[in-house]
Amino acid sequence: MLVLRRKEGERILISGTILVEVLEVHEGKVKLGITAPPEVDIVREEIVRRHHPHKSFLPPNRSKVRLFCFLNL
Repeated sequence: MLVLRRKEGERILISGTILVEVLEVHEGKVKLGITAPPEVDIVREEIVRRHHPHKSFLPPNRSKVRLFCFLNL
C-alpha cells in the first residue's frame, strides 16, 4: 500500500486516467473528488462489503501500481 499526504486542492493521477482530488478537509473528514472514465466503477468499500463480505480489495499485482502526484502551487 502506498500512503500519501495531500492537502486541500492537491491531486493524484492514477494510471493516467483517474484523477483523485482532495476537495475539503474538515473536522477529521476528507471530501474527495474522483474523475474517471465511464468504464471505471467507483464504489465505496462498505457498500460492496455489505453484498460481498469476503471480497478481497487488493489488486492482483500490487507491485506494478504507479501513482503520479500533482501539486497545486
